[in-house]
Amino acid sequence: MGNSYAGQLKTTRFEEVLHNSIEASLRSNNLVPRPIFSQLYLEAEQQLSSLEAGSRADNEEEEEEEEEEGSESSSPPVSYQMKPPPEGCCTTDGFCQAGKDLRLVSISNEHIEVPAGFLLVGAKSPNLPDHLLVCAVDKRFLPDDNGRNALLGFSGNCVGCGKKGFCYFTEFSNHINLKLTTQPKKQKHLKYYLVRNAQGALTKGSVICWKGAEFRGRQSSSSTCSGTLFQLPESSGLSGSTSSEPLPAANPSAPAGTQQTAAAIDHIPSTAAFSSAVYNGKESPKQQLVKNNLSALTRPSVLGTLTNSGPPKKRHKGWSPESPSSTESWNLQLNPQAPNRIKNDGGSLSSLPHSALVGPASSPMVGSGEPVSVPDNLLKICKAKPVIFKGHGNFPYLCGNINDVIVSPLLYTCYRNSQSLSRAYEQYGASTIQPISEEMQLLLTVYYLVQLASDQVPLIEDLEQIFMRSWRESHLSEIRQYQQAIPQTFPQVPSQIAPVTSAQLPWLAGLAASSCNDSVHIIECSYSLAEGLSEMFKLLIEGKLIKTNYVVIICASRNRAIDSCIVITGKYQARVLSESMLTPSDYQKEVNYQLVTGKVETLGSFFSTLCPEGDIDLLLEKFYQENRGHISSSLSASVNKPTALNGTGTAACTSYEIERHQIRPFQLAVAQKLLSHICSIADSSTQNLDLGSFEKIDFLICVPPSEVTYQQTLFHLWHSGILLELGLEKEHLTKQRVEQYVMKLDAEAQLKFKVFLQNSMQNPHTLFVLIHDHAHWDLMSAMHTLYPQTELSTGLVDRLLNCREVKEAPNIVTLHVTSFPYALQTQHTHISPYNEIHWPSSYSNGVDLYHENKKYFGLSEFIESTLSGHSIPLLRYDSSFEAMVMALGKRFPRLHSAVIRTFVLIQHYSAAMMAVCGLSQMKNYTSVETLEITQNLINSSRQCPSGHGLMVVLRIPCTPLAAVAYERLYNVRERLALEDNFEIILGNPNSGITIGKHFVEQLKAWQKIEDVDWRPQTYLELEGLPCILIFSGMDPQGESLPRSLRYCDLRLINSSSLVRTTLEQELGLAAYFVNSEIHTEKAVVNDVLESDPEKLSSTDNEDEEVATEGSTSEKRSPMKRERSHSHDSASSSLSSKASITAFCSESSPPLIAAGDTAKSSQQVLSNSAEETTNNYERQKQKVDKGAQTTISKHLPPVTEQLDTKQNIKSAQISITSSSSSPFSSSSSSSAPTHNSFILQTSQCSMTKASKQPPIVFLPKLVYDIITSTDSNGLPKSSSLLPYHSVMWASSFRPLMSKMMTCTEQSLYYRQWTVPKPIHMDYNNRNEGRMDTFHPRRLLLSGPPQVCNKNKIGKTGAYLQFLSILSRMLIRLTEVDVYDEEEININIKEESDQYYCQPGDMWPDLETFKKMPFDYTIHDPKYEDASLICSKLQTINSEERSMSRRQEDMYTRRQTTRMRLSKYAAYNTYHHCEQCHQYMGFNPRYQLYESTLHAFAFSYSMLGEEIQLHFIIPKSKEHHFVFSQPGRQLESMRLPLVTDKSEDYIKSPTFTPTTGRHEHGLFNLYHAMDGASHLHVLVVKEYEMAIYKKYWPNHIMLVLPSIFNSAGVGAAHFLIKELSYHNLELERNRQEELGIKPQDIWPFIVISDDSCVMWNSVEVDCSGDRKSDYMWTERNVSLKQILQHIEATPNVTHYALIGMRKWSSKTNSAEIKEPFSCCHVHDFIMLNVDLTQNVQYNQNRFTCDDIDFNLRVHSAGLLICRFNHFSVMKKQIAVGGQRSFHIKSKVSDTPVSISPAQYICAPDSKHTFLAAPAQLLLEKYLQYHSHRFFPLSLKNYSHPVLSVDCYLNLGPQIAVCYVSSRPHSLNISSSGLTFSGLLLYLCDSFVVASFLKKFHFLKGATLCVICQDRNSLRQTVVRLELEDEWQFRLRDEFQTANAKEDRPLFFLTGRHI
Repeated sequence: MGNSYAGQLKTTRFEEVLHNSIEASLRSNNLVPRPIFSQLYLEAEQQLSSLEAGSRADNEEEEEEEEEEGSESSSPPVSYQMKPPPEGCCTTDGFCQAGKDLRLVSISNEHIEVPAGFLLVGAKSPNLPDHLLVCAVDKRFLPDDNGRNALLGFSGNCVGCGKKGFCYFTEFSNHINLKLTTQPKKQKHLKYYLVRNAQGALTKGSVICWKGAEFRGRQSSSSTCSGTLFQLPESSGLSGSTSSEPLPAANPSAPAGTQQTAAAIDHIPSTAAFSSAVYNGKESPKQQLVKNNLSALTRPSVLGTLTNSGPPKKRHKGWSPESPSSTESWNLQLNPQAPNRIKNDGGSLSSLPHSALVGPASSPMVGSGEPVSVPDNLLKICKAKPVIFKGHGNFPYLCGNINDVIVSPLLYTCYRNSQSLSRAYEQYGASTIQPISEEMQLLLTVYYLVQLASDQVPLIEDLEQIFMRSWRESHLSEIRQYQQAIPQTFPQVPSQIAPVTSAQLPWLAGLAASSCNDSVHIIECSYSLAEGLSEMFKLLIEGKLIKTNYVVIICASRNRAIDSCIVITGKYQARVLSESMLTPSDYQKEVNYQLVTGKVETLGSFFSTLCPEGDIDLLLEKFYQENRGHISSSLSASVNKPTALNGTGTAACTSYEIERHQIRPFQLAVAQKLLSHICSIADSSTQNLDLGSFEKIDFLICVPPSEVTYQQTLFHLWHSGILLELGLEKEHLTKQRVEQYVMKLDAEAQLKFKVFLQNSMQNPHTLFVLIHDHAHWDLMSAMHTLYPQTELSTGLVDRLLNCREVKEAPNIVTLHVTSFPYALQTQHTHISPYNEIHWPSSYSNGVDLYHENKKYFGLSEFIESTLSGHSIPLLRYDSSFEAMVMALGKRFPRLHSAVIRTFVLIQHYSAAMMAVCGLSQMKNYTSVETLEITQNLINSSRQCPSGHGLMVVLRIPCTPLAAVAYERLYNVRERLALEDNFEIILGNPNSGITIGKHFVEQLKAWQKIEDVDWRPQTYLELEGLPCILIFSGMDPQGESLPRSLRYCDLRLINSSSLVRTTLEQELGLAAYFVNSEIHTEKAVVNDVLESDPEKLSSTDNEDEEVATEGSTSEKRSPMKRERSHSHDSASSSLSSKASITAFCSESSPPLIAAGDTAKSSQQVLSNSAEETTNNYERQKQKVDKGAQTTISKHLPPVTEQLDTKQNIKSAQISITSSSSSPFSSSSSSSAPTHNSFILQTSQCSMTKASKQPPIVFLPKLVYDIITSTDSNGLPKSSSLLPYHSVMWASSFRPLMSKMMTCTEQSLYYRQWTVPKPIHMDYNNRNEGRMDTFHPRRLLLSGPPQVCNKNKIGKTGAYLQFLSILSRMLIRLTEVDVYDEEEININIKEESDQYYCQPGDMWPDLETFKKMPFDYTIHDPKYEDASLICSKLQTINSEERSMSRRQEDMYTRRQTTRMRLSKYAAYNTYHHCEQCHQYMGFNPRYQLYESTLHAFAFSYSMLGEEIQLHFIIPKSKEHHFVFSQPGRQLESMRLPLVTDKSEDYIKSPTFTPTTGRHEHGLFNLYHAMDGASHLHVLVVKEYEMAIYKKYWPNHIMLVLPSIFNSAGVGAAHFLIKELSYHNLELERNRQEELGIKPQDIWPFIVISDDSCVMWNSVEVDCSGDRKSDYMWTERNVSLKQILQHIEATPNVTHYALIGMRKWSSKTNSAEIKEPFSCCHVHDFIMLNVDLTQNVQYNQNRFTCDDIDFNLRVHSAGLLICRFNHFSVMKKQIAVGGQRSFHIKSKVSDTPVSISPAQYICAPDSKHTFLAAPAQLLLEKYLQYHSHRFFPLSLKNYSHPVLSVDCYLNLGPQIAVCYVSSRPHSLNISSSGLTFSGLLLYLCDSFVVASFLKKFHFLKGATLCVICQDRNSLRQTVVRLELEDEWQFRLRDEFQTANAKEDRPLFFLTGRHI
């Protein structure tokens, strides 16, 4: 409730201003005209209206053009060329073409003949903004009072030359020389009716009310100043006419035109106090329109497009005002059935505030009758400007001394908002539920005002909630029905509460007000509000409203709706509300003006008269002269003594400890939560963040333009070590380098930010984190600013952080960090609710989650300390200070209360310092609280041998006042010789810290700093320094305070600025971490030792309330909790109350209660710590007995003021005389003995201060809000408007719940608040879409933690986040690769002969053929495999490298972490710009199309046709050949052997895979260096869909379903057979093209899905000798390796080509031979032509590559391993062989089954297993083969003979492989005796004669394995095994499979 334009008064004549306002409002197309009263009392330079940039007259032309742009059409203006005037005619402006003068000023007194039916009207010429041109117009072509019924066209006459009959306005405008540049329209240029006044002169009358003209939106330049009126953007559709009808008439009988415009009042947001306009809160009509249109929204998604639903162009005759708009209709509806005048739909214009005060006859707020004259000298007589809140109905003109009143529409807006039905109920068709009636609104308002205490100020939030609650209760049954969502409309249930009629209203209001001791006065008037206002002014002048705080004026009659207004006449309330209407900038200006013009000098001179001993300055000077040359022994000697000690550097105090930097548990938790959110953004399908593409982290921290905050952030950054950890800086870090990473948001910020943006563009592989610390500080839109234009920093956040480059950069993540996130949680926020990170709670269900030894002490804990049952409250207010301020406010009504409060507090501090220094009489001129603060400050350094002391923060937001306070206190300190006792520091946000040299030396000694030039740059570095820090600046900007902070004096904060963020950040200054083991209450009690005994303490008489004027009839709100005596930290000293009496005017009663004089002398002087014991435990009794409280039970009634003063005076004398020494401890006899003051306390006061939270002093108004609760039990402060640049979306919002979490609070604000146009998020709306969130923007909110010495708070958390994010990025660019030495090196045949030179690039075929094959397995993954013997070997078991115990088999293999190179293969998590197309992902398009193709071929060995399926993406179809008619797949294209291309890989790559759709390394784009290649994934049928989803652009080869449970052998088998079949098809196809079959490329690549990188060894053989060489290994692309191998001479003669497995332990000997003939694994090139007759075993699960290598070698084919190439294999924890789980077939419960159970006796009742028989066989033989071959165990010289296959029998058994094929290459078995024979699925090549070549040990064992028992017997017979082997029936076994799973059968026997 306030006027946001309150400011300096003007002297412009009322009439002139009124007329100018009317002109301006009609010229503009805004919804509401410019407020008149803002013109009357605002200084011109404030440029408060964006409707009028600069002078209204001077800019008329400009405004006309703008109006044209934004008028009835939103289309651009059409350029118009006027017809050239006839030759010789007059073209002078203001004259017609006949040369006759048409200007009103010239012809106003002339007689003008007006034909019947014509009217005289005034036309505006753009060239004559100050003049009206007189015209005569046919009234049929003019609108009626409703703005309607004007005929189209024109008919008019020239009154100058008398020419008649102009039928076109174009022609007429030419004649009167309007000289227009746009299409002439009568609506634009015919502005006013002209009427004759009483003297007969023609004057400007009322506005011509053209249809919709008053509601036209208006676009204005964003550069027009601190503009208070802001408009919607053009896109919002409000630029055209917005309403189809005028607002419904208040009085149906009145001319409807009177309801068109609203009277001119200021547009104030409904923020916090009725004072709610508390911030910069000026709103434009458009803003109000938006606000109120949104007033009923219940969720953000309801917000649609704000569309133009006004009338069409005038020629569209078919349009009817009632027709709904094509989009959301804004038409007003009149509901005659409703009890109140206007019924609103949720988005109606009727919720628009009719912000007007005075206006022409067309204003609905203007009643008929004479205007009300404001009396002269009103302010002088009343000592306050009354604030008039417009209520319902018409409001009269005010004239006369209007400078002395303030008019506000805030209450009117509240009423309107509360009449808008919430859409929450409308969506169920709740049209029958009526909003709360106007009568009930007014009655509830009276009830609310009645229950307010005399020192309380009305809050708009309270009133809104009262209305909401009343409405809900009166319609409870209907609401419940609608909440059940039953679709049909319910009949209206009669309300249980009978509706209040307008006739009853005045009586009921009067009845309600009768109980309040005339605090609320009701005036009833019968005709109009003008009567009531006149009566109210009369009563004010007569002094009959002295006790009245609120006057409610009601004009109610039976036949029309009520008119009402509420006038705030209480001096305190009126002052608070009027001051709350100032913006911060206006507030500073006002205070500055009062300081500069010397208005405060009257205050200073008044203070001088108070002290009976004379002027304080004279006393100071006298004291200074007396003590000059020697220091007072009682004080200064003892003060300087420890400092002298300290100067030696031998400080005896050990309490000054600098805690080392460490990360707190909850900081780590927050950092991990931030990292988790970053990962979730990266993992989302939107691909807004590709973490895999970043190699490092860089960052920039943006801080507010506070030098201390800047230095503090640099300090934290320096000491965190993060720059070194991220690799951004080298070891020798300089401050200049650190400064590159912190940006102060000031004028120089843009340059630094530009560098940041350039870096981000130049380094696409660096992730830049933009940290916006203290993010709530400047949220102004760059387009709008309420601050003066000189303040360049305003709007910087929007200009920089919201610029297009930041939003679009894929490598910039923005992190907003704040303690007050509310302004970033609106309906238009950029931050997704999923990207919010809230500070974790330390406790959950009483469990300490983080084991933290620090306990946070914030707002809720401070409030908790004020509850009864606690000890000393940490929140207090100073009642004597408040009473003095209130009294002075009445005496000096023209001074701003901030000025008064500051001067009073300076006076108190000055007097307190003097009192402590021995001038004991000065105790009477300060308050107990200030005395306590000052005394503890001055004494603190005495209590520590090192001179450590306390910090007192004195918060003075207004910088000029802070400077005055500093100068005054500094002067007093110097006069008292205290300059070495404590420092006074002026903390200005724009400058650094300046302290005296003496204190700098102290700090250096304490902190052990040796730097000569060191100066403290942050408040944290002032720890232990006794000082008063005068903390200035409108808002704290993130400055942290040290642990030695003891008192936080917030008595001077702007208590009228009641928004949640402002209050919480002021209180956040005192937020603190205390050691959790210290009991806070006990710690506070220890403060006794610091206190002065000469303090006022409570006695038995304390329950008597002091009857000052401010608290005589004090009442407690019903919502307020019972509290201890905490609201007033001690009963104010009698002396200060005595001094107040002098402030009272003669008519007011004495301010002091006579009863107080009876308090004993000890009350004044006893230690305030007594309050810690009993008195704070006692409830303070509230006695509401009016004047009775002034009568003491100890003294006779005092009738004369003089006697009272005398009594007080004598009491003071007796009190002060009891203590002459400032340190004498005359404790009260009632005080507990342990509380007596101890002079030499051993404990350092700073240490005590650091163990307990500071004590906070608040203004009484703020204290009451903080400590009172709403109906949900929440502190009232939490229900205030959250931030000054946001507004509530609706009055119909629920209260916040006490149990709400931070997340729920965020969702609440996101639903119920919208940004104002001045907010940077205002334009963040995508029409019709909800994706307004920025994907890479996060919000971290945590508690305010200012006492932040050790980075316990958010700074440390986000620096830790940068650290772990960097580590994660490095981890993302690293992989764990297997790093194992080759095994069995000692068994390797050491040959003196080297077949190739180390530098050879390719093998020579003939030389290679001579190389022996190395049977030994060297791949470390086969460490647990059986050794293959190639000749007679004597191997000791100790020599065997496979020495792992069986229990070690599953231990983790050795890996090393490797950084991914640019040639790595990637899994599905990698997304970079280059390989998006390769991967087939594009968020804008659907996944790549692909087709399924069947491909069949017969294979004789399987005895059936094999049916395979290919999934081929469209982009890969060029690799295949399709038949023309049917598009059947025919073959896969193969190149020629002779083809050579740098960008092409000839060999198709096949990768068999299972269970690794996400983790398989199938992205070979970078590995192939972008080269064209054919890559086929070989997948099982059941995994086809999932692989296709993750790899949509890859070719898939889908195995038949029979292979779903098969192993890797089946995949290899089918790949090879398919490839050979395809080779045949391609040979046939290309043979027809004339190409020889042998010229077709026969190689394929078979690669594991874990091959990640490839390396090449470069050998330098430039040594002197041939044997000398140097080698280096580097990472190369797979393309380079494959092209190198494919270029091998005679390459088609090699059957298998492979490479080494990489190992960091590779030695020179291994690569000395560049090529080896040995086993190859993992990544092989297979010649499918040469190996046509060698197959993979399709049944195998393990070791199938060893088996195949042995078959290939035995077939006489060449296997070549390139030792200069190596492959790195990534450790992948999922899929592959791990995907096979052996479990019981019977039960689903997972039971561990040992390998011994994998086989059983046939026909037994053994548990069958659900696993392939082959897998059971292989696993059993691997772990338990010793049961079959007992003689072979560790008997490496007698291996097991394995025919035609290699099976792993475990590491302790050696095998010898032989092939039964004719002409195969086998080892020489002569001389070898075998310990066993293994026959596995023998084919016909194995015959009895073949087996008889081999010799076996006696007792050697045989194991025959067959498909079934029948085959087993046939094999024994066919191979004549019984001749040499003995069999027993019990030696037959089978795998533990059910019959349907086709088990394998074993037969074992012994050699005879």
